Amino acid sequence: MAFTAEQESLVVNSWNVLKNNSGDLGLKFFLKIFSAAPEAKPLFSYLKDSSVPLEQNPKLKTHANLVFVMIGESAVQLRKAGKVTVGESNLKHLGSVHLKIGVQDAHFAVAKSAFLETIKEGVGEEWSAALSDAWGLAYDHLISAIKSEMK
Repeated sequence: MAFTAEQESLVVNSWNVLKNNSGDLGLKFFLKIFSAAPEAKPLFSYLKDSSVPLEQNPKLKTHANLVFVMIGESAVQLRKAGKVTVGESNLKHLGSVHLKIGVQDAHFAVAKSAFLETIKEGVGEEWSAALSDAWGLAYDHLISAIKSEMK
């Protein structure tokens, strides 16, 4: 599961484009998750009783942006750091929260697919199998680190 220099370059170059539109792309990412897995929506307490449409929900927009940026920033540091660099206390928190709300492997799989679709839309013609593999591997590293803290 080593992250190569070529993969790092692909991720860094695409992230430099994507991060400028992280708010919109983060929201698209979450809308794709909810479209593919509507049962995931109740996992987010601030969405349970909300009558605000998802695409207009300010709490979802904020959360989506934070998550999208966290994945991107973790990915660009992966090879240099040799590990996920979210921060140990943040990783413990992420693991605890994901465990508490009942996130399952299937949720992570849906999110990965939604994330890669969002990256594909965000980079347009720059999309390639190699870019998909690089982002997919970076995502897998982050999720593996989160799962290791789900105790």
